[in-house]
Formats: sequence, C-alpha cells, structure tokens
Amino acid sequence: MTSLAPSRFGLSAAATRRVGEILAANPGQALRVAVLAGGCSGFQYRFELEPAAAGQDDLLIEQDGARVLVDGASLDLLAGAELDFADSLMGAHFSVRNPNATSSCGCGTSFSVD
Repeated sequence: MTSLAPSRFGLSAAATRRVGEILAANPGQALRVAVLAGGCSGFQYRFELEPAAAGQDDLLIEQDGARVLVDGASLDLLAGAELDFADSLMGAHFSVRNPNATSSCGCGTSFSVD
C-alpha cells in the first residue's frame, strides 16, 4: 500500500464530499478507481465499491472521510489526474480529469493515450 503523492492522482473537493457520503452509508468500503482496456476509445474508467483493504500494489487515498483505491497498473494511466464529481441537470456522475488522455468519446468514460 502506498500513501498519496499529490502529483500522482487526486480528488477534487466535490469528489471527496460525494465519496465520503457514499462511504458513510457503506462502512468498511472504499471506492476503487480502475482503468480497463475497452470502451469506444481504447481504455475505460471503472468505479466500484469494495472492501477497504488495500492490496500490495494499491494506492490508498484517505481524505476527509473518503477512501479511494487505485491499482498500480491503472495509476500509470492516471498520473497527474483528478477524480471529480458533478451533479447537474444532465445527472450526477464521477469523472476523471486526465491530462494523459489524448482523446475521449462522447460518453466521457472512454479515452485513449498516444
């Protein structure tokens, strides 16, 4: 388990609040952020609740009641990125502001890198 390095992967204030609210209703859990092969553009984000126990190669971010896990392979594609949460007329959702993404599809959950 690795502690948070600010230049690696972070959480916006909105994401921190929302993850904290979700975890308050789901004690002992953490939000897993992962990058998987697939989607319209080559890679896609996955957000999933799971037990808060971090694996050996996981980054664990603990911030104001939020616990987020990111595996080492995903972290390579998320370096310098930030998890955000938006609640608008179009709906509420998590998104990733990823400077490594060179393009993304219209759904916002799929991206590619060069």
